[in-house]
Amino acid sequence: MTRGTTLIKGGWVIPMTDREVYEGGAVLVKDGVVGAVFRAEDELPEAETVVDAAGCVVMPGLVNTHCHSPMSLFRGLADDMPLASWLNEYIFPAEAAHINPETVRAGALLSCVEMLLSGTTTVCDGYFYEGEVAEAVVETGMRGVLAHGVIDFPAPGVPDPSENVEKAAAFVEAWKDRWPLVTPSIFCHTPYTCSEKTLSAAKEACRRLGVLFQIHVAETEDEVQRLKEERGISPYRLLDDLHILDEGTLLIHNVWMSNGDMDLVARSGATASHNPGSNTKLASGLCPASALMEKGIHVGLGTDGAASNNNLDLFGDMQLTAKLHKAYSLDPVAMDAWTVLEMATLEGAKAIGLGGSIGSLLPGKRADIILVDMNKPHLTPTHNPVSHLVYAATGADVRDVFVEGRQVVKEGRLLTVDVGSVMAEVNRIAASMG
Repeated sequence: MTRGTTLIKGGWVIPMTDREVYEGGAVLVKDGVVGAVFRAEDELPEAETVVDAAGCVVMPGLVNTHCHSPMSLFRGLADDMPLASWLNEYIFPAEAAHINPETVRAGALLSCVEMLLSGTTTVCDGYFYEGEVAEAVVETGMRGVLAHGVIDFPAPGVPDPSENVEKAAAFVEAWKDRWPLVTPSIFCHTPYTCSEKTLSAAKEACRRLGVLFQIHVAETEDEVQRLKEERGISPYRLLDDLHILDEGTLLIHNVWMSNGDMDLVARSGATASHNPGSNTKLASGLCPASALMEKGIHVGLGTDGAASNNNLDLFGDMQLTAKLHKAYSLDPVAMDAWTVLEMATLEGAKAIGLGGSIGSLLPGKRADIILVDMNKPHLTPTHNPVSHLVYAATGADVRDVFVEGRQVVKEGRLLTVDVGSVMAEVNRIAASMG
């Protein structure tokens, strides 16, 4: 028996290293990494801890490639309206009135709790007071690529816009190599709320510090049309002209893209985050994710913030992705279950720069693993576990969660923080909003 080892055995193991399901397989975890993956016929080693996964899918933790975690504070605050009205009339004023380090920490904790309980082990986040988000990620035991927000008007924690890139870079420097599960980043809001000077400065800071640059782009038709009228070019051409498009840039939303835009992104090596829940609820449109992937672009799935989705259950976004693209293309073969599951795991990891360490159960990768309980009426019978994960499962079916080999959810119960206390604090803050 090897000390410090965990053997998860007896379920349907889906390593995401190939399009195979190892029924009756097992995964060995040692020192926070995947030690080995076994098929049913393989002889299993002894381990200090054995987890019985019978009736469960054993797979990599889900990767949420876009979230504003503190915005769970505004869940249900403003619904059923266009993006511009939602932002300018409700969200921006609410942020100005209520966002501070205390509220950011509370909202981020709630989002981390929701994501871990529903099988998301890694989040790519962007907001203000992002240091408080990082503290919440550390406290809950989650993994995060966490970005400080940059925008060209007074913002929470950055009252002087001329200091926006400086503040973001200071966050990166404070958190780089500080905690193994936190990777800092910088997030520019959009090409229309950040000047060319700001965009270039933020990207240069990312290059200097060796971190991911994130930006919302082409979320609405109006945004794209406005830039074409003012500059005669698309947002993607603008970003390319500013030397921002490269393999260290994550492009979020990407709803209104031309074929030329897609080719430009493909040549650059930039990656994409597809947010179907938020984009459809705000009636922004649908990202051409299938076409992007056909061009070799890494596309992950994102929930966006809970103020616009209105939940952070990535299983729901998997199902929505598959069905929307089938309906839009009138092709039932489009966005098959395997493809969508890859978007939520390995492709998502690649999109945020962590493809070498998470997203699949490959020996040597970090042991971010979830167990999904298939012993449920809506998941019976299990002819095809991959189909069930995409078309039938929900985050509530997640039984156990491991991050870096540490168990943080056991039999549906979070082990790291008191969930009731987290919810009570957010409810207290919400009551003060009036």
